[in-house]
Amino acid sequence: MAVARYGALEAEDGSATFEIEAVRPGKGVMIARLAGITGRDTAERLTNLKLYVPRERLPEPEQDTYYHADLIGLAVVGTDATELGTVAAIHNFGAGDLLEVKPPFGPNVLVPFTRAVVPVVDIVARRLVMEPPLGLFAGGHAEPARDRPESQDCSEP
Repeated sequence: MAVARYGALEAEDGSATFEIEAVRPGKGVMIARLAGITGRDTAERLTNLKLYVPRERLPEPEQDTYYHADLIGLAVVGTDATELGTVAAIHNFGAGDLLEVKPPFGPNVLVPFTRAVVPVVDIVARRLVMEPPLGLFAGGHAEPARDRPESQDCSEP
């Protein structure tokens, strides 16, 4: 709801700005009335338009708090300086933040964004230092640990 305090929102491409007249919470969303958008047809033309608050109007984050935009694109290195990849996205499915890391090879990997797993976030140096769970980044890329059995047949005694 704080978005209403930051002034006009800008379209992703900068082609338009929108003043928020009123906001209210909806079911899992924020519902906003924008100045000059009076009819349903006009509002429908804005469907899926991404709106942004210019960075300079946002407050500085508190210590150990980060804007997602500051994390996306950071290099990810292991505590031993091994290159693990780059932050592709941040997700939260209800149990805490997850970093989506794009390794140099293989599919993207989801990693818990906790102090235990990510002890160092260095925005200035554009990197994260990570202590990933064992086997998550084997051999420099994401693959299952080699010392775990793929499956176990429990049908025989």
